Amino acid sequence: MKRLISIELQKIWMNKASRILTLTYFILLSFIALIASIKFDLGPFKLHFAEMGIFNFPFIWHFNTYVAAILKFFLAIVIVSMMANEYSYGTLKQNLIDGLSKKEFILSKFLTVVLFALLSTVFVFVMSLILGLFFSSYTEIGIIFTDLDYLLAFFVKLTGFFSLCLFLGIFVKRSAFALGFLLVWTIIESFIRGYLAFQIFPDSDTDEKITQFLPLESMSNLIVNPAPRLSVIKNIGSQIGIQTEIDYSVSYTAILIVLTWTFLFVYFSYKLLKNRDL
Repeated sequence: MKRLISIELQKIWMNKASRILTLTYFILLSFIALIASIKFDLGPFKLHFAEMGIFNFPFIWHFNTYVAAILKFFLAIVIVSMMANEYSYGTLKQNLIDGLSKKEFILSKFLTVVLFALLSTVFVFVMSLILGLFFSSYTEIGIIFTDLDYLLAFFVKLTGFFSLCLFLGIFVKRSAFALGFLLVWTIIESFIRGYLAFQIFPDSDTDEKITQFLPLESMSNLIVNPAPRLSVIKNIGSQIGIQTEIDYSVSYTAILIVLTWTFLFVYFSYKLLKNRDL
């Protein structure tokens, strides 16, 4: 297993574009800390993000994992390119000639996906812990380690999304087309959600019960938008008469759905590679 991961990491590091994108991703993750320094002072309107409580425990786990998940597209490009380059450079055939089985090949890719997701999760955990200890109004141990299931959701979300990118890289063979297909599928899911919500089930939540099984929607459901949890947003909503009850907790049903999709993406990646004439 260590050998398989070592082979993949060497390929990524030797590719200049992949190396730059990977480093950019982790650098951008660290920029979340800069949010604390953002201040707006426009007369009577003053806004300091750190004072809004976004770095308070345990809210920080929700906020940082949500923001960090937006940046996953940088690593998505790396994952797609990682697979597309195997065809472009002929390294796939060379690996198989050197004795690597197709199952080991897919396993090496999936282990790399899991490693990226794990490193991202650890990075966000450490960064959030440091920011929270510095800015949070609540530093009791019991409060600090509340809601850590957002980190689990973040890890599962990245693993599922990167597994989808891996499948698209094998299915399409070209990174640009694979990313284009990902964009098209995002639009398709949006159309399905809109059609079910406004045309089929306009007066019920049946559309949400159906669309929760779509791959990208299930990943999105793992960590919902945390902004409405902020007191300043709640106050604004109350003043204009908008009050909505939202469940912000991590859905273990969504985790199960995403894990199922992850298994399917890896399984069909292997089946495609196994049955394809290289």
